[in-house]
Amino acid sequence: MKKLINTPADAVNDMLHGMAALYPGLSLVPAARVLFRADIGEVRDKQVALVSGGGSGHEPAHAGYVGAGMLSAAVAGEVFTSPPPVSVFTAIKQVTGAPGVLLIIKNYTGDRLNFGLAAELARAEGIPVETVTVADDVALLDSADYAGARGLAGTVFVHKIAGAAAALGKPLPEVAALARSAAEDVATMGLSLSAGIVPTVGRPSYTLPDDEIELGLGIHGEPGVRRMPLRTANELAEELVQTILSRARVHSDERIALMINNLGATTAMELAIFGGHAVRLLQSRGLRVERVYSGAFMTSLEAAGVSLSILRVDDDRLALLDWPTAAPAWPNAIQKNVGSADQKIVAVRVPQSATSARSNRGNLLLQAAIEAACDALIEAESHLSELDRRTGDGDLGTNLARGARAVKAALDKMPLDNAAATLRTMASVFQEAVGGSSGPLYAAMFIRASRTLEDGLDWANAAMTSCQAIAELGGAQPGDRTMLDALLPFATSLQESDLDEAVRAAEEGAQWTATMPPRRGRASYLGQRALGHPDAGAVAVAIWLRGVQRALQK
Repeated sequence: MKKLINTPADAVNDMLHGMAALYPGLSLVPAARVLFRADIGEVRDKQVALVSGGGSGHEPAHAGYVGAGMLSAAVAGEVFTSPPPVSVFTAIKQVTGAPGVLLIIKNYTGDRLNFGLAAELARAEGIPVETVTVADDVALLDSADYAGARGLAGTVFVHKIAGAAAALGKPLPEVAALARSAAEDVATMGLSLSAGIVPTVGRPSYTLPDDEIELGLGIHGEPGVRRMPLRTANELAEELVQTILSRARVHSDERIALMINNLGATTAMELAIFGGHAVRLLQSRGLRVERVYSGAFMTSLEAAGVSLSILRVDDDRLALLDWPTAAPAWPNAIQKNVGSADQKIVAVRVPQSATSARSNRGNLLLQAAIEAACDALIEAESHLSELDRRTGDGDLGTNLARGARAVKAALDKMPLDNAAATLRTMASVFQEAVGGSSGPLYAAMFIRASRTLEDGLDWANAAMTSCQAIAELGGAQPGDRTMLDALLPFATSLQESDLDEAVRAAEEGAQWTATMPPRRGRASYLGQRALGHPDAGAVAVAIWLRGVQRALQK
């Protein structure tokens, strides 16, 4: 792996400090990884705030769209990993005044969970909040067995339209309605010739023979819906244009805006060849191409590839697209003097994990169980990442190991003589450290179990209620090929047998996921191609449960 970074672990933080130094008008809250408008104090109470974000690795999205006329703040997670709710909530508090805030969310499980939890936190404090979810991917519309159409580069159109509406002083319900309307009218599909390399993983998310491409891929390093032979640029442009027009039901004589998006490593020559033919194709079908935007808008690290986004427009929508903006990554953005980099770093108090000191060693068995579970996840980091690479983006092992290390570091502050309180603390620590979809799902598991344990140490019942929490929050059911397919057999067996037998049931359930068509998470976009590989999340559950069993057996 060759990258211009310092260390893989510091890449995201270093990038954010660099953006604050390079981009006009941006300030940074380092502790929460939030980039926001430096002039927010002048406009906070005059217009609706817009907050978006997601995993890093998609630059210039999302920080490049922060500025007058677009976003108020962008929240960055680890590479391809959704930021935790506490970071999103920090962004909301930093930029929102009386007019309220609109959260623009890409339709990925982790983003929906984390931004949704942050919205609830904000509403609890009386902050007016609206949300819009963008699901512009049309590659999967023929199948119901997936986690929903993904949010892709068309999300940038929604940023621009909502940002202009907010700058014009429109109220929150109207800004949200315009954003939702734009989200419904944009359609995107992409293809790639090669995948990017997540710095902490060190290898491509997938590999392709020289004569094949991935068609209908997402932006997180996951493979596409199918592979096909490499064709000429014109033939591939025809494939994307035809699919988008048919699935989005775009007809002749309609007015459209077109975005030709570089996924990261496509040369300007290739983008011009591909994009030029796409424009000619659309015009030949009787469409009125009112605006064309070409460049890197939402990337996937250094993936070689392209996506096309088509947005229906009218005079009102065109006026919002043309409204001036200071966001540096939007074409023809207003530029300002850079200013001092040091002045852009802002110290803001970020809510911390709820921990409390304990007066004694507490429950030594509980401590041993927690340490063993954490050690098992840390030891399995590479194995889990490799499993995840086959059907996802390859970062699950890294994320869970990071959470395990954070929990171990916080053990001295946990009230180990109170199992329910300890699990609540673990929920807070794990959620902050992990992010993505795993963070809130594990947090929900710990929180629901803690409520059950308040009525007595019935661990079997706590395990079962944990399954219910995961199903409610993530929408998964048994057989969907998720962590639930290991945890539910464990909980069911634990109510009838001993711990060793229950863990064995979890291990068997994890292995059975290799035979299950995926219906949740990023693996769902692969369909039958995921068969033969067990779900990494389910395997992770079996691994840390076995660690707990061995520790308690000792």
